Amino acid sequence: MLDYFALGLLVFVGLTIFYGIIVIHDIPYEISKHRNHPHQDSIHVAGWVSLFTLHVLWPFLWIWATLYREDRGWGFPTEGNISSNVTDLETKIEALCARINTLENAGENQ
Repeated sequence: MLDYFALGLLVFVGLTIFYGIIVIHDIPYEISKHRNHPHQDSIHVAGWVSLFTLHVLWPFLWIWATLYREDRGWGFPTEGNISSNVTDLETKIEALCARINTLENAGENQ
């Protein structure tokens, strides 16, 4: 009787570990699905490949899945943002140059 219980427990633990590994390997895909990632399918397939290569690719898949967000994309500035940033910086530089000139003129007058 105890032999059957031990065998059942062994099968249960084996199935739980097997299912747990599959669930863990699928986390990057779930992240990409939640974030509406444009490469969801590629991340899912790479996750299965990572499962067969002892999860060597898995950390990189996690990073790849978390880099994209639907509200800001990949997080890199677009061309419009760059031009507005340059304009803002030019305005700040002109203001600083004017302030330096004012301070230099005030120092010369004393």
